[in-house]
Amino acid sequence: MTDAPRLAFLGVEAIICSPVMQELMDAVRRVAQTSATVLIEGESGSGKEIVARAIHHFSLRCARPWVDVSCAALPEHLMESELFGHEKGAFSGADGAKPGLFELADRGTLFLDEIGELPPRMQVKLLRVLDGVPYYRLGGVRKVAVDVRVVAATNQPLQTMVEAGAFRGDLYHRLSQIPVRVPPLRERREDILPIAEYFLAQQNPSLKFSESAKRRLYEYPWPGNVRELRNVVARAAVLSYGPEVEATHLPMVGRGDVPAVHDKANAGPEGTLDDMERRMIEDALARTSGHRQRAAEHLGISRRTLSRKLRMYALEEPVESWAS
Repeated sequence: MTDAPRLAFLGVEAIICSPVMQELMDAVRRVAQTSATVLIEGESGSGKEIVARAIHHFSLRCARPWVDVSCAALPEHLMESELFGHEKGAFSGADGAKPGLFELADRGTLFLDEIGELPPRMQVKLLRVLDGVPYYRLGGVRKVAVDVRVVAATNQPLQTMVEAGAFRGDLYHRLSQIPVRVPPLRERREDILPIAEYFLAQQNPSLKFSESAKRRLYEYPWPGNVRELRNVVARAAVLSYGPEVEATHLPMVGRGDVPAVHDKANAGPEGTLDDMERRMIEDALARTSGHRQRAAEHLGISRRTLSRKLRMYALEEPVESWAS
């Protein structure tokens, strides 16, 4: 196995070999020492949460709470209660008072993943809290003041959403005091094999990749990034019967309907990555017999994100034709 440098952030290991990622982590160390709000942008599965954890790890708040939540995973009718808490009797089923995630993260870091999924009404309240304005718990009569460093992440083009009126411009500028972009795996190919070997060792320490498998791993564009790499290696470990994982054991690698390599040097016409993503979604739905939840898990995205992409690529079908 490649002797790749490993770092651990809040119990999660990160393998960083490529110069571009080493440069990014150097920037993260500097950013972490400030109190500025950070917006982490990057494709789904590229490692945005690792970067967020690194910011907390290197910050002056590292001994304080780390709280993370996916905005896409919160039901809209419970989002305000989850973020800002509620008092007893605030709504049906509120049998007791409950602190929100902001209170739980007081003096620490709150990581808001998939911030682009935040509904407009919640965007207004979040902006006020980021500006230091005390807030009420749902149903409360006493204002709550917190000291929280917010780190947000998105795989959506927030600036484009602002221009389209789908995301508040003032909140976008407040969140992006320091923007950080996490490059996709295809832009840091030096990381592919070390990460793949790390995942393989977790599955079966006695296995290793053959030279042909290494070439396939390196050449594939990994549109699903590290999540896709992890899933492919996990399946390959099961499919392999000998001491080595061969190229033929790597599902979705080297398929004829997917370009072998896609980077800035040989990028095709605009929209190529969109076409690739559409094919991946179609493939995932075919593999799961149209079951959206399993397809979303296969792709490493939330079901809400999958539904949005189905509409975007005009892949939506009548509800009764899909498994729940």
